[in-house]
Amino acid sequence: MVPQVYGLSEYLRSTDNGIGDTTFYNLNGMLPRIPGRDHDLPSNDFSQSWSTSNNYLGGAAVSQYLLDFGRRRGFVAERRFEADATAEQQQLVNLQLIFDVSQRYFNVLETRQLVRVYVKAVEERRYHLHEAEVKANAGLRPQIDVYLTEAEVQRAQLHLVDARNAEDDAVVAFDNALGLGGSSPNYQLVDVLTYSPVTEQLGSLLGDAMRFRPDMKALADQARAMGARITQYRSDYFPTVNGVAGYSAMGTGLPAVNNFDVGIVISWPIFNSFLTTHQVAEAQFQQRAIQSQMEDLRQRILLQVKTAFLDWQASLQRITRAERTLAASRAELELAEKRYAAGLADIVELEDAQRSYTADDAAYTNALYGFSIAKAAVDQATARSLSG
Repeated sequence: MVPQVYGLSEYLRSTDNGIGDTTFYNLNGMLPRIPGRDHDLPSNDFSQSWSTSNNYLGGAAVSQYLLDFGRRRGFVAERRFEADATAEQQQLVNLQLIFDVSQRYFNVLETRQLVRVYVKAVEERRYHLHEAEVKANAGLRPQIDVYLTEAEVQRAQLHLVDARNAEDDAVVAFDNALGLGGSSPNYQLVDVLTYSPVTEQLGSLLGDAMRFRPDMKALADQARAMGARITQYRSDYFPTVNGVAGYSAMGTGLPAVNNFDVGIVISWPIFNSFLTTHQVAEAQFQQRAIQSQMEDLRQRILLQVKTAFLDWQASLQRITRAERTLAASRAELELAEKRYAAGLADIVELEDAQRSYTADDAAYTNALYGFSIAKAAVDQATARSLSG
């Protein structure tokens, strides 16, 4: 440890009653005091005066610890580990913030993609309405086909209104997550929901989580800080040795009286009513409690990572099924349109096929959103999102 240097200057207007011939250190052990004077009073005359005089003091002192059996180093180490733990707590806040922003970002992409789904549904139903009107006017189809398709157009318009409102809400929530407040800049999100194969292995994800999770690292730093505190407390079983040196100028006027000192100060709490023993025991119990918290957190991280990984895999399977369902639904709709155009199917069959296709298209979008959220959950559970 580096030496500590103190400086002191002082002016006092004070009485000057004698204190007898004695020399002692002040409370900080920094500057010595000169012997008191009897001020030329007769022997055995202990009267005191209320007259005041000037008193000047200036000086400097240096102290360098030589040996304390780990107290100072333990104190510095404890502060350092506590600072590291605080920094990791901040990283934990950042980790949650990244997940919240990611979730709302993907929600914006999902709602915008759903808007496109329902815009397409409105356009297709309008085409069906036009076709039904043409056939009805020609006497080829009953008038009910027109009313049924017109109702479906209005239902599609209603779904589109809800989708656009959901998009507006998602944008507001995304702006709020970004901390933009009430002012939203004119930005465009160019990304679309997509997916990729799951190539990660559960073992590597668990290893990353145990290494990178800030809450686990914060508890580890707290345990180390408590170990450093134990070192501090145990140092009270042994003496503390300091080297000291100082210079002072004192007097009631000028020139001042110069004094200097140099030496070694040894302090040793020989008996403090077992305070040190109890302090060490308390710190050890606190350290064990932190270690138990670490084990509990380790189990919760294992559960979180495994659950997120399984959800991620399942989301990819849902996308595969949704893709196949959508392709079949598209083929069913195309066939129903051809059958209706040829007069082989009624309008109910066509609109049922259209309704199924729109629902399957929305389900596919939801499956893509689920994949993105599941991937973000994995990144949060492993703290990989902090590395980006």
